[in-house]
Amino acid sequence: MGAIQKLKNLLSTHTETRENHIDPELRSHYYKVSNKNAMKALQEMLQKMDGFTVKSVSEEHGEIAVQVNRGKKAFMVVTVISVRPFETAIDFSVTTDTSILPTDFGFSRKIVLHMYQELNKSLNYTGSGLNSER
Repeated sequence: MGAIQKLKNLLSTHTETRENHIDPELRSHYYKVSNKNAMKALQEMLQKMDGFTVKSVSEEHGEIAVQVNRGKKAFMVVTVISVRPFETAIDFSVTTDTSILPTDFGFSRKIVLHMYQELNKSLNYTGSGLNSER
């Protein structure tokens, strides 16, 4: 990732993971777990975390909406996608509430990386961006 991309990330108020993200740390993470068990593990993890409040859960769409009140205020959407039986991708979209400045100084990115770290402890992580070349 180049210097321009790092600066762009720093001056943003939004961070989103995806399959073929330019930043390898922000590529979709894959876990060896069913969709249902991934949703359950995420909900349990979020309930234990200070400053994170689950606002809604949509099992049908594989989405969890979360209000973050940890340091700065942010809104996070977690997307859980079943790729194959016992292969599930998890993506995050975090948008911070801006104050005077139109930047969060990397806060949204730090939340995403923290969430992946916590998930990697509780679920069987198999890789990132595994289907980006398909």
